[in-house]
Amino acid sequence: MSLSRRDFLKQSLGTSALVSASASVPCFLARTAAAAQTQPPQDDTILIVVQLAGGNDGLNTVVPFRDDLYAKNRPTLRLSAEKLHKLDGDFGFHPQMPGFYKLYQEGLLGVLHGVGYPNPNQDHPHAMRVWQSADLRPDASQTGWLGRAVDQIYQPEAARVPAVYVGQIPRPFAMNAERAIVPWVRSLDQYGLQGDDGQVPPETPHAEASSPDRAPFQQKTAGSSPAHDLLPFVQRVALAARATSRQVEAATKAPAGDYPRFQFAATLRTIVQLIRAHLGIRIFYAELGGDEPGGFDTHAGQALNHGALLEQLSESIAAMVHDLKRDRLLDRVLLMTFSEFGRTVAENGRRGTDHGSAQPLFVVGGKVRGGLIGQHPRLDDLESNGQRAHTDFRRVYATLLDEWLKIDSRPVLGSRFSPVAFLKT
Repeated sequence: MSLSRRDFLKQSLGTSALVSASASVPCFLARTAAAAQTQPPQDDTILIVVQLAGGNDGLNTVVPFRDDLYAKNRPTLRLSAEKLHKLDGDFGFHPQMPGFYKLYQEGLLGVLHGVGYPNPNQDHPHAMRVWQSADLRPDASQTGWLGRAVDQIYQPEAARVPAVYVGQIPRPFAMNAERAIVPWVRSLDQYGLQGDDGQVPPETPHAEASSPDRAPFQQKTAGSSPAHDLLPFVQRVALAARATSRQVEAATKAPAGDYPRFQFAATLRTIVQLIRAHLGIRIFYAELGGDEPGGFDTHAGQALNHGALLEQLSESIAAMVHDLKRDRLLDRVLLMTFSEFGRTVAENGRRGTDHGSAQPLFVVGGKVRGGLIGQHPRLDDLESNGQRAHTDFRRVYATLLDEWLKIDSRPVLGSRFSPVAFLKT
């Protein structure tokens, strides 16, 4: 009888808790560390994707303070020019984003104006599925765009784990793969390393090898493998974990940068620990706002909540960049943010905004071409009461795949998309 790898591991090791907690962190880290020793030079780049859950208000993130229509449409939410971190004579960052402003000044942060897709859908699940599947007909997709990218570089014989989701909530649809297993890690600070006897500790609550996806995006990992092929796999994983535990432990105990006291900052710190351990993981995924009521979905009382989230985003990423720079790792790393949609240009009468369309994306890294990239969408040419997109988000994905990760984008995206010039040549 043929079993899926996930089901087999559950049966072989006794309980799903044992698989998701005890074995995963030592095992997958050990396997990917061994594979990293023979990693080709072109596979040296790393991508971190950050989801801003709920629909970020781009207009109050990158503020067009000189546009009269901005002030007219936002009588209570308008941010005055003197409070902003000025990027040039027309735009400024939200007052609670000094970290982003510093990265911008250093040429390490690019702002991609007006990103979206044609005929946008303003329903949260549908819009998020579009962005995470990279398919405008998302119900037809069973895998996420990053999952399909992982499948291209996944090599079971090398026991390599190319991607990891790091966060406090279930794994996103974007990481669903057909063949590869994408682990879910919560924290490395307290996970139990194997003892001298080589036994896996009975409980390690901070990591999971896989998990059900968050509703309504539930989708089991496809693929199956005969049980007799998986038994040696489990044995190799268990032995490799002990050999690699000291390497991972050293990375978690290495002096870290000065991170703010946010959960999102702790997530990025975990990612940096995994990068510093040189395990060969090439794709990381994290989320901000998904574990907070409403997240970026600021329909009412937006000013306070939105500012607090932007502060977490700005200061946490700035701390991560400083940490990577210290170890001379920043040139290998590129971080991109996205949200399911922007917000309406006009506020809604409840001191909030509703679901819009186009949004700014941020790219951060040592090889990023910093600055404002693309034209800011006009505020008098709207689509679904939001800004009209002029840059298809799949062009951004194609650039990340083809030019940064060196993974062919066409099998991932289903077509060829022209790149966006946000990388240094």
